Amino acid sequence: DGKIYDAYVIYPKNHTNEANFVEYFVYQIMPDILENQCGYKLCIYGRDIYPGEDTASAIEKRMQKSRRLIILLTQQLINCKEHAYDQHLALHNALILDGTKVILLEMETIGTYEKLQESLRFIIKQQGTVKWKEQHTVHPQSPNSKFWKQVRYHMPLIFKSS
Repeated sequence: DGKIYDAYVIYPKNHTNEANFVEYFVYQIMPDILENQCGYKLCIYGRDIYPGEDTASAIEKRMQKSRRLIILLTQQLINCKEHAYDQHLALHNALILDGTKVILLEMETIGTYEKLQESLRFIIKQQGTVKWKEQHTVHPQSPNSKFWKQVRYHMPLIFKSS
C-alpha cells in the first residue's frame, strides 16, 4: 500500500523543560510495546522527523505514509489554545481527505468532552477512546494488558513474510 509506518503518533509537545509522563510514554513505553514486542513501525515527532527538515511538509509526508493516526488525549492537549499543526492535519486527513483511521488514547481522565474540538468529539462518538489505566496494573509494559490489546485491535494487521 506504499505505507512505511503503521501509525503516526500525535501527542502534546511539552514546552517546559520538565520531563513528563506523556513524553516518557511516547518515547519509551509505546516503542517498547508496539515496535519491539509487537512488530509495528511508529512515526514519532522528535524521533523520526529530523532537525533541518521543513517540519510542516515532513509531518504531512509522514502522515501520508502511515496507516493509522494515534492521538494522545491529555488535559494539556485540550487546554492548549492553538491546536498543533499535526493534530489539525491528522483530523483533516481522517475526516475529509482519505479516511485514515484515528486511534484516540485517553491518557488521563478527560471527563466530559465539551472542551475538545468538534472533530475529536465526532471521532469519540463514532468509536470511543482507549483509556490508559495501566499505572494501576501490575505489568503496564505487558503487550497482553487490556490497554495494549485494545490498541492492537485498532492497529493494522501485520503481515509477516515467510
